[in-house]
Amino acid sequence: MRHLILGLAAAAVSSALGAPSALAAPETWLLSVDRWGNAEHAALTLEASGHVLTGRLDDWTISGRTDGERLTFTATDGDGDVRRFEATVRNGVLTGTADYEDTSNTGARVRHAVTGLRLVLPDGPPTRRTYDPQTFSNTFTADLAPAMVIQPGDVVATRTIDSGGVDAQGRTVALYGNPQTGPFFVAGAEAGDVLAIHIRKLSLNRDWADSLDGFSGRALSQGLARVPDLGARVRWRLDRAAGTARLDNPPEGLKDYVVPVRPMLGGLGVAPDFGFPAQSAGDTGRHGGNMDLNAIGEGATVYLPVFQPGAMLFLGDGHALQGDGETTQWALETSLDVEFSVEILPSRPLSAPRVETADRITVLGQAPSLDEAVRAATGGMVQWLQQDYGLTVSEASMILGTAAEYRVATLAGRNAGLSLSLDKGRLAGLKRVQSSSR
Repeated sequence: MRHLILGLAAAAVSSALGAPSALAAPETWLLSVDRWGNAEHAALTLEASGHVLTGRLDDWTISGRTDGERLTFTATDGDGDVRRFEATVRNGVLTGTADYEDTSNTGARVRHAVTGLRLVLPDGPPTRRTYDPQTFSNTFTADLAPAMVIQPGDVVATRTIDSGGVDAQGRTVALYGNPQTGPFFVAGAEAGDVLAIHIRKLSLNRDWADSLDGFSGRALSQGLARVPDLGARVRWRLDRAAGTARLDNPPEGLKDYVVPVRPMLGGLGVAPDFGFPAQSAGDTGRHGGNMDLNAIGEGATVYLPVFQPGAMLFLGDGHALQGDGETTQWALETSLDVEFSVEILPSRPLSAPRVETADRITVLGQAPSLDEAVRAATGGMVQWLQQDYGLTVSEASMILGTAAEYRVATLAGRNAGLSLSLDKGRLAGLKRVQSSSR
């Protein structure tokens, strides 16, 4: 029962045997079990018939009772292990205790505090939803209340602020360090699923971006390190109509330097698994995070594993433009208007984040060194070819040996990022056995 969503179907009706239930039908709750200071986010499906509760907790069987504001139920797995819950529901908040087996002492039991937040799941077919964020997160975590509950197929329109916490009006509204918009709770997403995030639209929503001059540490040679006065903030002027960027106060050598913008999301990720701490918005991992891969732009689909109920999706760190490697430490940092939708795909192992565009599939390797990132990207692409095309490792190696495109994604974070792409045209003659793509 590591991950749960509590859906309560069939209203509990009043009875001469007790007070009417405080639960209406259907209801959805997001639970949190405090296990010695570690929040285990939980999901549960119940049916109420009069005062009788039945349901499932993952593959655990639920039986219990509702009486007025009180809920009592047990969860039993196939081996006969039992967990007992007692809770009170008032004003849309659930509080109580969970009685678990002791993790170290056989036969002993431990009571943990439980809280629950009532959620309203989308009703009806997918639709367009708008979320205007007022708060932002500097971590990828399941410990926050959902900012919005969405369902697969919904088109969500929202906005990001820049990596320094500055919004489209120039106001500082969050702490620097890649603050994220979210989390978005995806109805139906469960641990083990794969979440496909379709980036439908990215638009500039202000006329400037900030960057730096100089080089990130991984790109800095000994000679460059001796150059004085690098690392100054640089303002870029964005021409939204023309789709270009130029320096606001250019030096003589760059007074005619103009580049086309290509908006992208530097940050995109889900909440990490139970047992892992909240991840900084500047860090990366299997959950995604501060990937800074310039392929994550309009039209791209990103595939991430789901670890928590509802996935808890975050996005942010908008860039107007970023060269490979983000060598200046900051890209053209700006705020963006974003439209996205999601899809829930069947469970399959994903050793690394995957990205698909109209013409390429890409795996992002992320590690403290580029050598390790190459290995991660290579292993992730071989895994993808095995899953979708049924190739052996030997066969996959020959595909990579003739078609691999390795690019440095980012040098600026705590992890280096190295992407491995394959042109879809090179794979056109292969027979698919399974598909995780669009």
